[in-house]
Parts: sequence; structure tokens; C-alpha cells
Amino acid sequence: MWDSKDSRRKFLKTSAAATVPLFLPSGVLAASGRAGANGRVGVGIVGMGTRGGQLAETMPADGRIVAACDADFGLAAKQRERLGGDWDVERDYRRMLDRADIDAVVVCPCDHHHVLAAMLACQAGKDVYVEKPISLTIAEGRALVNAARRYGRVAQTGTQQRTMELNRFACEYVRDGKIGEVKVVEALNFNTPVADPGHPSEAVPDGLDWDLWLGPAADRSYNAAYRKGFMKWRDFGGAGMTGLGSHAFDMVQYALGTDDTGPVEIWPVGDGPRARLRYRYANGVEVRLEDRGPRLGAIFVGSDCKMEINRNKFTTNPPDFVTGAPDPAVAVPWDGPGWKAKGHVQNWLDCVRSREKPNADIEIGHRSATICHLLNICRELGRPLRWDPDREVFPGDAEANAKLDRPRRKGWELPEIG
Repeated sequence: MWDSKDSRRKFLKTSAAATVPLFLPSGVLAASGRAGANGRVGVGIVGMGTRGGQLAETMPADGRIVAACDADFGLAAKQRERLGGDWDVERDYRRMLDRADIDAVVVCPCDHHHVLAAMLACQAGKDVYVEKPISLTIAEGRALVNAARRYGRVAQTGTQQRTMELNRFACEYVRDGKIGEVKVVEALNFNTPVADPGHPSEAVPDGLDWDLWLGPAADRSYNAAYRKGFMKWRDFGGAGMTGLGSHAFDMVQYALGTDDTGPVEIWPVGDGPRARLRYRYANGVEVRLEDRGPRLGAIFVGSDCKMEINRNKFTTNPPDFVTGAPDPAVAVPWDGPGWKAKGHVQNWLDCVRSREKPNADIEIGHRSATICHLLNICRELGRPLRWDPDREVFPGDAEANAKLDRPRRKGWELPEIG
């Protein structure tokens, strides 16, 4: 088991990972657990691929990036050069988390590293912003929530629609009963990951630590397909179901007021890898996954009105049903293009200072990710499932319960929570 600093120090003794030191003025960086002398939060970024670069590019002024890491050292260095950054570049997050100048960590590597990196950050006394989906399995998601609570960390999930003004207004409009009673919700039928067919071995690119990239996943030879489409493969991601569903089903959870619970039944309609899926809450509300629908939200069928919620927008039938909505001309530019999350990161940084729960607290993220995992498990097994959202188990179903977690490669186990 990894044991916070001691384990990372043992790693450092055998690691050949490189570090590019850069001079930073005294007093600018933050001591662990508090903002720096200028009031800015010292931020470390785990993962400098596409999403890591986007989050670095839009980091609010309240946060100062002091270090970033990626298993592909060259990629991380290129991102720094592209953005004109002055931060240190490292290869392994276990090295970076020992830094006293980091108060908070943005976790955005491939999905199979999310929970381990975030848990180690919590143990090291860092607050965390964990990109969606926060977990690869239901069990590891719960472990992350437990770690954040045990170590008193502010933990934000990267579902930025929770901070978008139009999304917040629309979800709360539904939640407060203003479209009438909701019994049916329609969402998009996302795809499910597939098992690795065994790709042929290729030469590992210069600068990439392939063993580090694999992390907790089963050992295998390098092939570019794993990196280019990691979400497609079951060992590394949850395909569209977790990649897009984390946003869509999060809107369902928000609008139904079910952030602290989940469905009790899940079942397929039809067979095969594209079978449509259904799930039902204890109060009788049924969510139906269809072949058409909003990619990042859902359609709520109320007794008085039908409302479609998508990213930073909503529509109603009948039209003009809603009154008092934010002005889209003001609300939409507030967060910029859909992939940007500056306002959401700002909410996290504000909470790092105030110690309040952020808009997408880690429990909220875990519950939404759990729905994605449940749907993937249902489609994989091809049969109806019962779910206990309080105990987070499939009652009396050993086959399904075996899917709650996955084996981890030796040396990459989740740390024990002390």
C-alpha cells in the first residue's frame, strides 16, 4: 500500500524521473495548506494532455501553477512552452505531491489514475480538483470520497455545468417543481467500453514512461492505440458513458434533487453493445436512454412542461414557459466555450480559502459517476440489476458485485486511509 510521504520518498530513491527547475520569486509560492504571500493558491497539475493544457490555459488569477507532471515528460514541457508558463515540469505525481509550495492539485490524467492521484494528494494535505469521471470503478470512487472527508480536503469534481448559470437555474427550476411532477427523464444512450483485444507491441516513444502511464492497469506492451483512445478500453476508461454521461447524468441528479443517492433498478431494452438502458429511482422516476437527445444534459418531462437542459442552455415546450431566467447574452460568455471551466475552477479556489463545499463536491461527482458505472455494468452483463444506493451494493448478486472494483497492479494499490 502507498503510505503518503514515506511511500513517495521510497519511490524517489529508485526513480530516474527528471525535473526542470525554474526560479520563482520568494513569497510568491504558497506553503502547504495556506495561500502564498500574495494570496494566490499554489497549484500542481497532474496530467498535461489536452485537458491539462486547457485547464492550465484558463487557470484563474487566484491560482498560480507552480508544477505540472505527465508520464510523457516531453508533452508536459511542450505544454509549458505553448502557454508561456514558468512552472516546474516533473514526470511522476508521487514526486510532485511532496512539494511544500503546492496547496491544491488539479487531477486530469487518464481516467485510471484519477483516484490514486487524488487520494495521495489528500493524504499530502492538498485540496483537489478531480476531472470527470472521478473514478474507474464504484468502489474506488467511494474510497476517494472517504479520503477527502478523512483528511478534511476541499474536493471539486470537474463537471463545470454545476457552475454554469443557465444550468444551475434550469436544474433548480425542475428540482423545485416548477415544471410540475416529473416521472420520466430522457437522456442519450452512450456507448460502453470494450475489452482490450491485445494490440501488437510498438516502440515506446522517447520521453514516455510507459510503466508509469499504465499505473494500476494490467501490464502490457506499448501501442499508440491505448493512449489515443484510452477511454474506449475497459482497463483505462468508461467510453462515452463516463466521458459524456458524467455531465449528462449529473444534470439529472441535480434536477431531481438526488445528489446523495442513486437509482434502485437498472435494466437493458434489447441486447448487444448498443442496447438502450433504463434506470429508476425509489420515488418512481424513470430515466430512459434513447438514441437521440442532448449530449450533456437530459429532457425532463413534467406534468406542466417539458424542459431540455444542455450545456449552458435550456429550452421548453411550451415555449416561453419559464420566467425569471438569466439573460443568455450575459450568462453564456461568462464561462466561455463549452470546454472551458474557469468559473468552476474559481469556485474551487474560493472554497480552498473558505473551506466550504464547492458546487460539485466529490460526493456529488461520485454519485453521478456511479450511475455511469452502473449502466456500463448492466450492459456488460446484459440483464436487469437491483442496486442499493445506501450500501452501494447489488443485493444478493455476486456476479454484479464482482464488477464494483478491479484488480490493481502491484505497487499501484490505493493507500489505506489512516
